[in-house]
Amino acid sequence: MMRTIFMIVMILFTASTVTAQQVAVLKYGGGGDWYSNPTALPNLVRFCNETISTSIDADTETVDPGSVDLFSYPFVHMTGHGNVFFSPEEADNLRDYLLSGGFLHIDDNYGMDPYLRKELGKVFPNHELKELPGDHPIFSYAFSFPQGLPKIHEHDNARPQAFGIFHQGRLVLLYTYESDLGDGWESPEVHNDPEEVRLKALRMGANIIKYAFEN
Repeated sequence: MMRTIFMIVMILFTASTVTAQQVAVLKYGGGGDWYSNPTALPNLVRFCNETISTSIDADTETVDPGSVDLFSYPFVHMTGHGNVFFSPEEADNLRDYLLSGGFLHIDDNYGMDPYLRKELGKVFPNHELKELPGDHPIFSYAFSFPQGLPKIHEHDNARPQAFGIFHQGRLVLLYTYESDLGDGWESPEVHNDPEEVRLKALRMGANIIKYAFEN
């Protein structure tokens, strides 16, 4: 009962304080570099505003997983290379955020996978990450990716995979692995990726943003 009341209060708080669409980067604990790819999300926002008619504030924010401010953002992005840690309170807050309509996109920047999977068990102890099939709508929501998640950086030369956690049929969390979309969103001089590679990453990112905002 108390948790239900808490979620209602959070939803009302969000409705009364958000005046423009904004997205944020998750500032998690554990020592991992949550701040990696600093130009990625701002570049993706600009691309979305230019190509799929969104009106997202270009000044992206950072937010702690345990903060009430989390509920102010319809889309939160998480990335990094290493350790991830959520306290019990942070895990509860993340779960409440996602179940009340929020969306979390996690992009493995290489090396966070074993730590992340353990911490997601705190957030959703009764849910498992499930691989999305190639015909999932997120792969064609604005731009078509008939083969599924694109490969942006090689890393271990493994197949790129998109995993999700669903609640009542809604995709609430997307985890992109062995793709490294965020590196493709970064400014061209950061990784010197060919333009066609960056475009694939940005288009897939636009699919994710559009899907998150409309579902």
